[in-house]
Amino acid sequence: MNTMKLQHFPLVIICFLATLNGFSQEEKKEKRFKIHTVAFYNLENLFDTVNDTTKIDEASPIMEMNANREEVYLKKVHNMARVIADIGTDVTGNAPAVIGVCEVENRQVLVDVVNDPLLIGRDYGIIHYESPDARGIDVALLYQKKLFRPISHSSHEVKIYDDRTRKRKQTRDQLLVTGELDGEVIHVIVNHWPSRSGGEARSRPKRVAAAKVSKRVVDSLQSIDPYAKIFVMGDLNDDPTNDSVKKVLEAKNEKEDVGLKGIYNPYENMFKKSGFGTTAYRDAWSLFDQIMFTKPLIEKDDYTSFRFYKAGIYNKQYLTNPRGRWKGYPFRSFADGGFTNGFSDHFPVYVYLIREVQD
Repeated sequence: MNTMKLQHFPLVIICFLATLNGFSQEEKKEKRFKIHTVAFYNLENLFDTVNDTTKIDEASPIMEMNANREEVYLKKVHNMARVIADIGTDVTGNAPAVIGVCEVENRQVLVDVVNDPLLIGRDYGIIHYESPDARGIDVALLYQKKLFRPISHSSHEVKIYDDRTRKRKQTRDQLLVTGELDGEVIHVIVNHWPSRSGGEARSRPKRVAAAKVSKRVVDSLQSIDPYAKIFVMGDLNDDPTNDSVKKVLEAKNEKEDVGLKGIYNPYENMFKKSGFGTTAYRDAWSLFDQIMFTKPLIEKDDYTSFRFYKAGIYNKQYLTNPRGRWKGYPFRSFADGGFTNGFSDHFPVYVYLIREVQD
């Protein structure tokens, strides 16, 4: 594959199907395909340097620094832009058409990211709502305006409670965006579910509650159109095998087990068979960052509309800590009270969508 040549085209037509597994020789010779990347990335404490008195942003790593905040902020923004610009380019020649993000303080930090020299030519739009999260961290969606046209978007509240006091705890809302990807309607739900603070078992009901919100959104979309193409993505703070994903969302790890209104999770087999993860803690890997989707994206033998091709974890070498006690972990931005010039404590995840080009 001539990668350098492909990078000149923002919308790639695959005419090198010998590299795509699962197609017959006849299909490889006669068919051409477009390909797009849909991705998700936890941007790890992307906060600005301004103290917002309405939230606890002073507890963010950058605000806890005593000097060089502005310099660190600009480096952090640039590093986030570098990763987003890279995801998917080795196959598509382009950055993601659509990418969900989390752990962002506000819209302005995203404005700064998409206007970085590495991304400004992609002309990303931003869909963002302020969440009630106590620290002020939100989710958002970035999209290339030439590839994705938003139709509607909404924010969905997650109600969780302290397991001891039963008082309401504020957390991230979920973002639903409906739009046309290259002329085809898709729905994207961006999540950042409650953390495992206090332990997995004790905090489990909070993530189950978040999963129920996602399930209600999916059900409402499917009640209108059972064949809706829906993506559920995010940092779930749960693995693909946890109850929130398996029992609430009822996500399946085998395509043939997915019913008409079912959800397929390509990351479950990846997690169980290979042990891959997106974040590490105490020498154990977790695959908290996932992208799941509904059955119409895995229908066989019909590529006249977008279909799922492949899922992956974007764990390039430069995103991995090269040395020290965290060697091999995701190369996070902040550690030991300072800025590492790293990226995030999570690896991004992505899926490729393909559609046959009609002559």
